[in-house]
Amino acid sequence: MGRILAVSVSDSKGTRKRNVTEAKFEAGHGIAGDAHAGAWHRQVSLLASESIAKMAEKGLDVRAGDFAENLTTAGIELPALPVGTELAVGDEVLLEVSQIGKECHTRCAVYFQAGDCVMPREGIFARVLRGGRVRPGDCVTVTREDNRN
Repeated sequence: MGRILAVSVSDSKGTRKRNVTEAKFEAGHGIAGDAHAGAWHRQVSLLASESIAKMAEKGLDVRAGDFAENLTTAGIELPALPVGTELAVGDEVLLEVSQIGKECHTRCAVYFQAGDCVMPREGIFARVLRGGRVRPGDCVTVTREDNRN
């Protein structure tokens, strides 16, 4: 079981996200008011605080939301979760892992500062199966792991 350390949103794509005290997740859409929400497979992005710490060890001043992730977690090995895994977040929300990592077509500011960015390798993406509210401190639990791979 893991925990949500931060919930982050942005008004536009390609920017760092700002941390909020709570967000409304909408089934089949993503986070209300977030630029990445929509009817596609990458409605919500997650990145582990452990991954952010790797970049901080390279000398970067980075924190939750700086990699454009919506949820910053602790205590759950996100990149090891197979596509299709279901995650319960808090008391209401159910996510389904839809993609592990991503291809970066352009280099972000973090890449140019450090010569590397962890999001393409260790960030994951999910669809919202059941909506509700998510807050920092909420638990993240694997409810079903897809082992078809």
